[in-house]
Amino acid sequence: MTELTADAIRTIGADHIALREQVLAELRRRIVDGDYAQGERLTETRLADDFGVSRNPVREALRVVEAEGFVQILPRRGAVVATLDETAVRDLFSVREQLETLAAGLAAERASQEDIARLRQLCDDARTATEAQDFGRVAELNSDFHRAVIEVSGNRWLHSISAAMYHHVHWVFRVGAAQRAPHSSEEHVRLVDAIAAGDAPAATTAARLHVEAASRAALGHRPTGTPLPAQEISADNP
Repeated sequence: MTELTADAIRTIGADHIALREQVLAELRRRIVDGDYAQGERLTETRLADDFGVSRNPVREALRVVEAEGFVQILPRRGAVVATLDETAVRDLFSVREQLETLAAGLAAERASQEDIARLRQLCDDARTATEAQDFGRVAELNSDFHRAVIEVSGNRWLHSISAAMYHHVHWVFRVGAAQRAPHSSEEHVRLVDAIAAGDAPAATTAARLHVEAASRAALGHRPTGTPLPAQEISADNP
């Protein structure tokens, strides 16, 4: 009887953890996909009704997404979906450039044939999703691609540091995915080609140019995917 009770308690605990994680994943997804718009108020009661759960896992999920920067707790309003302002986007891309250029160079040095095949498959899948105008799927594949490059780099610190960042990368990409997707796919292919060639400097440059193009698109400074003018690619910044 004691053993049976202990098993039941462990099962209940496991279910609770699974439910909390499911609520967190769904809340994060709805924010990233725009189901809950920037600036929209999110009450515990409303979210509990939306998800068909009690308020406890909702409350826990809100704490996590607040810490991640997806939600702000405002006086007299409570939880509100955060806004992707220019400062937040600039900060995100500054970090992306540092992490992704390092990852690309290491990936070029360490990638196996299986790694290259995996990266090319992600590019192919993204192209197919783009042609089908399934931009939610394109956004997922975009994040999957960048996570894969970091995994191929073999640097566990990069993997750990970047984990939370890619939720926000997904969020920013999803906003303009319809316009950005074709250009992003071409840039991914150039990056994979450099990695496959084992050319670390070329992979680093491809990653940097990709992040810069994505940043310009996100900030709306010039047409999506417009390449850098030749004069901007100096001898010190090849």
